Amino acid sequence: MRPLEKHGFTLMELLVTMAILGVLVAVAIPKFASSREKALLTAMKADLRNLANAEEAYAIQHFAYTTSFPATVYTVTAGVTGPTITLTADGWTASVGHGASSETCAIFAGTTPLAPAVDEGVPKCTQGQTGKSGKCRGGPC
Repeated sequence: MRPLEKHGFTLMELLVTMAILGVLVAVAIPKFASSREKALLTAMKADLRNLANAEEAYAIQHFAYTTSFPATVYTVTAGVTGPTITLTADGWTASVGHGASSETCAIFAGTTPLAPAVDEGVPKCTQGQTGKSGKCRGGPC
Protein backbone atom coordinates (compact mmCIF):
# COMPACT_ATOMS: atom_id res chain seq x y z
CA MET A 1 0.00 0.00 0.00
CA ARG A 2 1.03 3.51 -0.67
CA PRO A 3 1.36 5.93 2.22
CA LEU A 4 -1.22 8.73 2.31
CA GLU A 5 -0.09 11.80 0.42
CA LYS A 6 -0.58 15.18 2.00
CA HIS A 7 -2.67 17.58 -0.14
CA GLY A 8 -3.44 21.23 0.63
CA PHE A 9 -2.62 23.35 3.67
CA THR A 10 -3.11 22.67 7.33
CA LEU A 11 -5.43 24.78 9.43
CA MET A 12 -2.46 26.25 11.28
CA GLU A 13 -0.79 27.39 8.03
CA LEU A 14 -4.00 29.09 6.92
CA LEU A 15 -4.43 30.86 10.27
CA VAL A 16 -0.84 32.16 10.23
CA THR A 17 -1.32 33.44 6.66
CA MET A 18 -4.56 35.21 7.63
CA ALA A 19 -2.89 36.81 10.64
CA ILE A 20 -0.04 38.15 8.50
CA LEU A 21 -2.51 39.55 5.93
CA GLY A 22 -4.53 41.16 8.73
CA VAL A 23 -1.45 42.97 10.06
CA LEU A 24 -0.53 44.19 6.57
CA VAL A 25 -4.06 45.52 5.97
CA ALA A 26 -4.13 47.24 9.36
CA VAL A 27 -0.91 49.07 8.44
CA ALA A 28 -1.94 49.96 4.87
CA ILE A 29 -5.45 51.36 5.41
CA PRO A 30 -4.42 54.47 7.43
CA LYS A 31 -1.80 55.29 4.78
CA PHE A 32 -4.43 55.27 2.04
CA ALA A 33 -6.91 57.27 4.14
CA SER A 34 -4.40 60.07 4.70
CA SER A 35 -3.50 60.08 1.00
CA ARG A 36 -7.16 60.57 0.10
CA GLU A 37 -7.51 63.53 2.50
CA LYS A 38 -4.34 65.11 1.09
CA ALA A 39 -5.74 64.77 -2.43
CA LEU A 40 -8.98 66.52 -1.39
CA LEU A 41 -7.03 69.38 0.23
CA THR A 42 -4.87 69.71 -2.87
CA ALA A 43 -7.96 69.96 -5.08
CA MET A 44 -9.45 72.68 -2.86
CA LYS A 45 -6.19 74.67 -2.81
CA ALA A 46 -5.85 74.40 -6.59
CA ASP A 47 -9.39 75.69 -7.03
CA LEU A 48 -8.61 78.67 -4.78
CA ARG A 49 -5.43 79.46 -6.74
CA ASN A 50 -7.46 79.34 -9.97
CA LEU A 51 -10.05 81.61 -8.37
CA ALA A 52 -7.34 84.11 -7.43
CA ASN A 53 -6.14 84.17 -11.04
CA ALA A 54 -9.71 84.65 -12.29
CA GLU A 55 -10.34 87.48 -9.78
CA GLU A 56 -7.18 89.30 -10.80
CA ALA A 57 -7.94 88.91 -14.50
CA TYR A 58 -11.46 90.23 -13.89
CA ALA A 59 -10.10 93.16 -11.86
CA ILE A 60 -7.69 94.11 -14.65
CA GLN A 61 -10.53 94.22 -17.18
CA HIS A 62 -13.28 95.76 -15.00
CA PHE A 63 -11.30 97.70 -12.34
CA ALA A 64 -13.19 95.83 -9.59
CA TYR A 65 -13.50 92.35 -8.10
CA THR A 66 -16.58 90.15 -8.46
CA THR A 67 -18.47 87.61 -6.34
CA SER A 68 -19.34 85.22 -9.16
CA PHE A 69 -18.00 83.95 -12.46
CA PRO A 70 -19.69 82.24 -15.40
CA ALA A 71 -18.86 78.54 -15.76
CA THR A 72 -16.83 79.32 -18.87
CA VAL A 73 -14.41 81.42 -16.80
CA TYR A 74 -14.13 79.49 -13.53
CA THR A 75 -15.33 76.07 -12.36
CA VAL A 76 -14.46 74.02 -9.31
CA THR A 77 -13.21 70.44 -9.20
CA ALA A 78 -15.86 67.73 -8.81
CA GLY A 79 -16.89 67.46 -5.16
CA VAL A 80 -15.60 70.89 -4.16
CA THR A 81 -18.33 73.12 -2.71
CA GLY A 82 -18.27 76.86 -3.16
CA PRO A 83 -16.54 79.15 -3.52
CA THR A 84 -18.09 81.63 -1.14
CA ILE A 85 -16.66 84.97 -2.29
CA THR A 86 -17.01 88.14 -0.22
CA LEU A 87 -15.82 91.58 -1.32
CA THR A 88 -13.88 93.64 1.23
CA ALA A 89 -12.86 97.30 1.28
CA ASP A 90 -9.62 96.61 -0.58
CA GLY A 91 -10.00 93.11 -2.02
CA TRP A 92 -11.90 89.87 -1.50
CA THR A 93 -12.04 86.69 0.56
CA ALA A 94 -13.10 83.21 -0.54
CA SER A 95 -13.55 79.78 1.00
CA VAL A 96 -14.30 76.31 -0.33
CA GLY A 97 -15.11 72.93 1.16
CA HIS A 98 -15.43 69.39 -0.10
CA GLY A 99 -18.36 67.02 0.21
CA ALA A 100 -16.07 64.17 1.31
CA SER A 101 -14.07 66.16 3.88
CA SER A 102 -14.74 68.19 7.00
CA GLU A 103 -11.86 70.52 6.11
CA THR A 104 -12.33 73.96 4.55
CA CYS A 105 -9.80 76.13 2.74
CA ALA A 106 -9.65 79.90 2.37
CA ILE A 107 -7.74 82.60 0.51
CA PHE A 108 -7.86 86.39 0.49
CA ALA A 109 -6.60 89.41 -1.41
CA GLY A 110 -6.19 92.72 0.36
CA THR A 111 -5.73 93.33 4.06
CA THR A 112 -8.74 91.40 5.43
CA PRO A 113 -7.69 87.80 6.13
CA LEU A 114 -10.18 84.95 6.25
CA ALA A 115 -9.22 82.16 8.66
CA PRO A 116 -7.41 79.88 8.26
CA ALA A 117 -5.58 81.91 5.56
CA VAL A 118 -2.99 84.26 7.02
CA ASP A 119 -0.88 85.27 4.00
CA GLU A 120 -2.41 87.20 1.12
CA GLY A 121 -2.88 85.08 -1.98
CA VAL A 122 -1.88 81.84 -0.27
CA PRO A 123 -4.62 79.23 0.22
CA LYS A 124 -4.67 77.61 3.65
CA CYS A 125 -6.83 74.77 4.99
CA THR A 126 -8.17 74.07 8.45
CA GLN A 127 -6.09 71.52 10.33
CA GLY A 128 -4.98 68.65 8.11
CA GLN A 129 -1.63 70.36 7.44
CA THR A 130 -0.12 69.96 10.87
CA GLY A 131 0.24 66.95 13.08
CA LYS A 132 -0.13 66.78 16.86
CA SER A 133 3.23 68.47 17.29
CA GLY A 134 2.05 71.54 15.34
CA LYS A 135 4.81 71.09 12.75
CA CYS A 136 3.98 70.87 9.06
CA ARG A 137 3.81 67.41 7.54
CA GLY A 138 5.46 66.69 4.24
CA GLY A 139 7.16 70.05 3.70
CA PRO A 140 6.21 73.71 4.01
CA CYS A 141 2.63 74.71 4.73
